[in-house]
Amino acid sequence: MLEVHNVEKVYGEAETAVRALQNINFAVKRGEFILIVGSSGSGKSTLLNMIGLLDRPTRGQILVDGADTSTLDDNHLSSFRNSKLGFIFQFSNLLSDLTVLENVLLPRRIQGTLDGATEEARMLLKTVGLESQLKKFANKISGGQAQRVAITRALINKPAIVLADEPTGNLDSISAETTVHLLKSLNRKLNQTFIIVTHDRPQFGDVDKIITIKDGRIVEGELEASMA
Repeated sequence: MLEVHNVEKVYGEAETAVRALQNINFAVKRGEFILIVGSSGSGKSTLLNMIGLLDRPTRGQILVDGADTSTLDDNHLSSFRNSKLGFIFQFSNLLSDLTVLENVLLPRRIQGTLDGATEEARMLLKTVGLESQLKKFANKISGGQAQRVAITRALINKPAIVLADEPTGNLDSISAETTVHLLKSLNRKLNQTFIIVTHDRPQFGDVDKIITIKDGRIVEGELEASMA
């Protein structure tokens, strides 16, 4: 589902060069629930940006669902990203002037594949317990509900991989616990691949694999399966 080969990311040149990522190698199977952890500035969000094709590595290859993304030009990369990847951020980033249902449908509208999308969105929103909120505007729901809408939006295109950057970082403890439970439930129910950057490793309990990043490198011996 995902292969990362010898990925490096360097910002700047010569004396001012900063190696944000060095010699990153790992693979993720379909349906796995993966955590990327590390202290602030370790490179974990940079790594997520590389996997999410929001930035290009200086060296190395990233293969998503068997496709070598380094061969894609910017136009094809954008289309590929929208169809193969779903994104969940710390802030839900919903459009306040759209309803819950309209926000979920945005990726399908961008992709131009709206046939059957409304019913699919309704079913997903029912799965996350928001079937009664479809017509509410995004600024009229709670923070926890908004994050559930963002999760649904990330799933609407049936992406190969769902990427989440600190998805509980802006939530109170109860909403955060609910969100973690929901993500893990969707992972099992949909056999969907999730890769999550978090500073709060214990919050997620047992997972399939943990990738620990320190100073832009995977810590030796800490690309590991969770102790279930």
